[in-house]
Amino acid sequence: MRRTTSPISPRTASFALKGVAAASAVAMLSACGGATSGDVSGSDETVNIAVNGWVGYEASAAVLAHLLEEEAGVKVEQKKLDEQPSWQGLNDGDLDVIVENWGHEDLMEQYGPDGNDTVVDGGPNGNIGTLGWYVPEYLVDDKPELATWEGIKDNTDLFQTPESGDKGEFLAADPAFVTQDQGMINHFEMDLEIVHAGSEAAQITEMQERYEEEEPFLAYFYDPQWLHNELDLVHVEFPEYEDGCAEDEDDVSCGYPEYDLNKIFRKDFAEEGSVAYQLLDNWKWTNEDQNAVAKMIADEGMDPEEAAEKWVTDNGDVWKEWIPADA
Repeated sequence: MRRTTSPISPRTASFALKGVAAASAVAMLSACGGATSGDVSGSDETVNIAVNGWVGYEASAAVLAHLLEEEAGVKVEQKKLDEQPSWQGLNDGDLDVIVENWGHEDLMEQYGPDGNDTVVDGGPNGNIGTLGWYVPEYLVDDKPELATWEGIKDNTDLFQTPESGDKGEFLAADPAFVTQDQGMINHFEMDLEIVHAGSEAAQITEMQERYEEEEPFLAYFYDPQWLHNELDLVHVEFPEYEDGCAEDEDDVSCGYPEYDLNKIFRKDFAEEGSVAYQLLDNWKWTNEDQNAVAKMIADEGMDPEEAAEKWVTDNGDVWKEWIPADA
C-alpha cells in the first residue's frame, strides 16, 4: 500500500501502466510522442492529458478532449497513467495537464515552485471530492446508529461474509487504491476485515447486487461517482479530519478529508497561454456533470467519446463560457 505524506489520495490508477515505476512510465510516454513545449504552438498545437484510473476522471478528460478538438481545433492525446507517474510526466514535458488531482501536497512540494518548479496549481475544477465509509440507506432506516462509527463498531457481525471469516466485511475496490481504512479499523478497534473486490468496476457490481437483494454491506467509496445516482448510500460519520490525525497509517483517529479537486498544469504550458490552456483554465463543472458522463460510460456502456459528445450536445449552456474568444 502506497501512501502520500499529505492528506490521502483516494486511489492509484489500475490502467495499463499499473505497477510500472514512474521513470519507466514516462519513458514509454516519450516513445509514444509525448508533448514538449515546442509541440504546443498555433494550429499545430497538441495537448497531452493524463488519464488516471477511475471513470469519473475519464469522463472529465473525454469531455475536455472533445471540446478542445471540436471547438478549439486542437489535437489531443490522452495518456493512461497512475497518479504519481502523471506528475513525473508533467515534470519531464511529456504531459500538459492533470485534470483531477486529489491532494498530493507531497508531489506539489516535489515538482511545484518550492521544488523542481515545473508544475503549477491550475485551480479548482469544480468537483468536491468526498471519501469515506458507506452503508445502504435501508440499513440506516432499520438501524439509525449505523450512520456512525460507534454503530458500525457495535454491529460488525451484521457485515460478516464467507470472505471475511469471523469478522465483519469491509468491502474495498482495488488494493492499489490509497486508503486509510486499516488505520481507522485499528484505532477504533473494529472487528472488521478488508476484502478487496479487485477493481472499481468489480466493487460497483458487488454493491449493486447486494443492494438489489437489500443485503447489508459496508464499503469504502467516494464522490463524485455515478453510482450515487442509482443507489441511496449513507456516509458513515467519523471524527472530522484534522492535521496529523492520519499521520500514522496504522493508527488513524479521523475520517477522510474533503477535497476541492483541482487541475495541475505543466508550468511552461500554462505560461504559453495558448487557446488550449485558456479552455482548460476556464473549465469548471459540478459533481453532477461528471457523474452524468461517467454513468453513460460505466453503466450504459457508451464509448467515452460518444458519452462526451452527448453531454456536450445537451449542455451548451454549461460549456460555452469555457471556450476562449479567439478559439
